[in-house]
Amino acid sequence: MSDAPSPFDAASPGEPTVSPVKPEEADLEVLVARTAGPQPWRRAFHAMNGLTLVGILVILDPPWSWTVAALGSLTLLLFLSDLARFSVPGLNRLFFRLFRPFASPREARGVASSTWYIAGCFLAVAIFPREVAVASILVLALADSMASYVGRRWGRRPFGTGSVEGSTVFFLVAFLILVPVAGWGVATVVAGLTALVERTPWPLDDNLSVPLTAGLLLWSLLPFTG
Repeated sequence: MSDAPSPFDAASPGEPTVSPVKPEEADLEVLVARTAGPQPWRRAFHAMNGLTLVGILVILDPPWSWTVAALGSLTLLLFLSDLARFSVPGLNRLFFRLFRPFASPREARGVASSTWYIAGCFLAVAIFPREVAVASILVLALADSMASYVGRRWGRRPFGTGSVEGSTVFFLVAFLILVPVAGWGVATVVAGLTALVERTPWPLDDNLSVPLTAGLLLWSLLPFTG
């Protein structure tokens, strides 16, 4: 049988022509699809990153200017790596092959959450004093990660961009983190408002909005704790 295309294979007049999917695009779609779901390893990875950073800040106590410079440099490097994988399709596929347990479907065509995460930590240490920066990073590392997993796994009642269950977990974990720093009253206000911001649909990634909101509120209200 001839492999030549038949004239009957041509699209009829007025019928839209479907562009063939490139093999590399199909390959990327398969890799991306495998990252969907509750993503427990991704949540654990984000939590561990934040805890490691806090451990360095509290135990090793490096000069604050060094910390700001190191996180700023890492943030720039991660943004450049995202730009590289968007420019070279093979790098994007490699990213999803190597980091499948930690990747998310939205990262196929968007900045990686880990990039925003480090950027959020960088802004926290660049803007806030040590105590406030550490608390806001812990809220990002623990409250946000646990809320995201619980919401994806057991969330049933929608709330903003997430679920009531996830936001409740966020509030409780953030509250427990903030009580030793600011007391019951301020911890309640900061945890509650940050939980609302975390579920507000807006362009700013929550890895940025969470530490910035928690830090700004805590920094503003700490003087009133006596």
